[in-house]
Amino acid sequence: MFGSHTNPAREYAQLGRESDIVTASPHRLIVLLFEGAETAINVAKVHAEHGRIAERGTSISKAIDIINNGLKVSLDMRQGELAVRLASLYDYMVARLLYANMKNDLDAMQEVLKLLGEIHEAWNQIDPDKQKK
Repeated sequence: MFGSHTNPAREYAQLGRESDIVTASPHRLIVLLFEGAETAINVAKVHAEHGRIAERGTSISKAIDIINNGLKVSLDMRQGELAVRLASLYDYMVARLLYANMKNDLDAMQEVLKLLGEIHEAWNQIDPDKQKK
């Protein structure tokens, strides 16, 4: 009854993320995807540095899932060349993360973080809520 293995701080943070997702605008949801992918890669790097292979793989898989099933599928391919190029870039990132996982390559992880960071920053610049002010 009292011996629960849950971490109250983690549970509170999870609840905060869930409420942020429920109330988020479409633009904010994409920002959350970028943040999630970047966090997963940073966690994978820490696991890689400490030799925790299974945990590294889990974190890289999470980042790949966010990129493929979040960022990439959110692209409107009817929008033309930019969407096509972003889809190709997301495919490249996934390939680099797979390589990073197989070879425990921190540089490949860092490369993907840099690419995600650049797109994330550009996405933040087009925030429609900031445009209204």
